[in-house]
Amino acid sequence: MEKPQTPGASEKGVANGRQNSPAGGQEEQGSPAVDTSYLDAPAGALPPHLARLKNEGNHLFKHGQFGDALEKYTQAIDGCAEAGVDSSEDLCILYSNRAACYLKDGSSTDCIQDCTKALELQPYSLKPLLRRAMAYESLERYRKAYVDFKTVLQIDTGVQAAHDSVHRITKMLIEQDGPGWREKLPEIPVVPLSVQQQHRDKPVSAEVAQARAARAAQEEARRKEASYTLLKREGNDLVKKGQFQEAQQKYSECLTIKPEECALYTNRAICFLKLNLFEEAKQDCDSALQLEPGNKKAFYRRALAHKGLQVP
Repeated sequence: MEKPQTPGASEKGVANGRQNSPAGGQEEQGSPAVDTSYLDAPAGALPPHLARLKNEGNHLFKHGQFGDALEKYTQAIDGCAEAGVDSSEDLCILYSNRAACYLKDGSSTDCIQDCTKALELQPYSLKPLLRRAMAYESLERYRKAYVDFKTVLQIDTGVQAAHDSVHRITKMLIEQDGPGWREKLPEIPVVPLSVQQQHRDKPVSAEVAQARAARAAQEEARRKEASYTLLKREGNDLVKKGQFQEAQQKYSECLTIKPEECALYTNRAICFLKLNLFEEAKQDCDSALQLEPGNKKAFYRRALAHKGLQVP
């Protein structure tokens, strides 16, 4: 299902959600030709004139022109009725896209109405469910928002925004309704397994794949940072207890995560010194000095290693 993309910076010349043009609506002399090929891209089962309206709405939304995008989606929806288009999938997308415009403009009630219409056409559609949940939350209708977010997670457990919102809304509901807050919730629908499988089998766009990869990379970075912090703290605590063999093992594990961290080499070097492993201590000090040529701890501990090795 298609979704208008979240805009970045608005284009030059955009004011009040509309694109300014030179007097008379014509291009200025010498201006580069504007690429409008996107207007003719296929759009489901919509006839060409309605597909153009939808594509133009997507383009306007992408560039932050939510009011103009809303008009295009409305024209496309009305055009479907006039042309007798009864494709539930295409109409669902149009209502869902218009709902996104309402949500961006703060018209939460209108967003909810369009999302509900989209869901009547295509039950358990992910995007209108997610948008309706956000609209409910903005109106502080937390119980309905909770139900929609939980339904979204039945369809796709990877929607981080839904996880974050469920966590946030749970706190709100506990404060609002007390320990029995769950008893006051509307019934959460059970998403059929066939719908879940259909969603998993749906081809993923390059943009969605890129976003998922970025989230996975961020999560992996957080996991590694947490592991590193814990291992280093454990190593430091073991040094204080005189357990140098165990401490050097912790620092070694840290180095698999951050091999360019100078302090790990100097910390492990002191463990090796205490264990009379002078060659290993010297090597760690050499590594530390490659990273920080002026590191005083590395010079001092390397001198102790040389003394242990009886290097003249």
